[in-house]
Amino acid sequence: MALKTYSVLKARPIAMRFGSGQSPHYQIHVVAADADFRIAVNVESSDGSEVEFLVRAPFRHPITDQLEELSIGLHAEANKPTLDYIRGNLLEPQEMIPLPVSAPGPDNDLNEKLDQLVQRALSNENALIYAFGAAWGPEKAADNYFGFRPGRGIHDVHMNQGNPPGRFARDNGVHQDGGLIFHYPDQRQWAAIFLKFQTQAWHTDDTTGNALDLGGAGAATPSAKPPSQSIPPNHVPTEQKPDGLVRIMAALVNAVKTPEREVVTLLNTSDRDIDLANWQLVDKQNARTKLSGKIAAGGTLAVVVQPPMALSNQGGTITLVDSRGVKIHGVSYTRAQAKTPGLTIPF
Repeated sequence: MALKTYSVLKARPIAMRFGSGQSPHYQIHVVAADADFRIAVNVESSDGSEVEFLVRAPFRHPITDQLEELSIGLHAEANKPTLDYIRGNLLEPQEMIPLPVSAPGPDNDLNEKLDQLVQRALSNENALIYAFGAAWGPEKAADNYFGFRPGRGIHDVHMNQGNPPGRFARDNGVHQDGGLIFHYPDQRQWAAIFLKFQTQAWHTDDTTGNALDLGGAGAATPSAKPPSQSIPPNHVPTEQKPDGLVRIMAALVNAVKTPEREVVTLLNTSDRDIDLANWQLVDKQNARTKLSGKIAAGGTLAVVVQPPMALSNQGGTITLVDSRGVKIHGVSYTRAQAKTPGLTIPF
């Protein structure tokens, strides 16, 4: 069914509270155009398991150009910017690690990881937060944490696809992931934090956002606790978890010659030759270049991009999918990275 109220909120933070209790959420009080909102960020799963996170600082992605042009306030319109961890090439799954909601000592729990970014924003009057998730309110009652009226805000600030069968499967969808992006304009810097539950699968259907069955252990029955879908940092690609088997290493996006000859360089990270028959490169508009032949073990391959696929000089994404349509690797680049003709962008 997907999230009915998926939105992005651009606002100024003014207060926070650590997550605690039976359903801990890190709470952020923000204001936008004289309106108050609360951002509720899950720091523990409802089954008690640890939430996976990734802090990206500095954060470089073409979405920041869209966000900077966005007006202050809550945006639910159809053409708003959206997050999709998988299709937006925001991160690699093995970069995410689980952390407890709180733990003794400094900088070792999820409350503290969030608080570092929020405190930096609180101390800079020009800093802004972009919160992606499901909007609620306005409510008649005052906000439960900060007391403003009417109560309203953003929750589901985490990945919203790949949920296993059960009550959260109804939230599955594409281009509706939650997350927090911070802009510190005085320093010309961006930062982001992305969150995922360990039971959420990384590979999902391009229409429904439901988990794909790539073989292996399979999903648990609805009455049993779903298995962890985490991919460890030392991950070795397999048929069931092929992430990084072949990687996009570089791209010539802005060629000197006309017509442009755009080139994407691939690296086979495995110890065997990989048959690329029916594999494809995909651009941000979902246009594709079909691949063929083999790439040797440990070898590289320079692929000339073919129409209708095109690499925009205004920033974009490049994704590699295998013959099943399963994502193997993906990268993004910004307008600034693509501005110099003839230079190849390394990833």
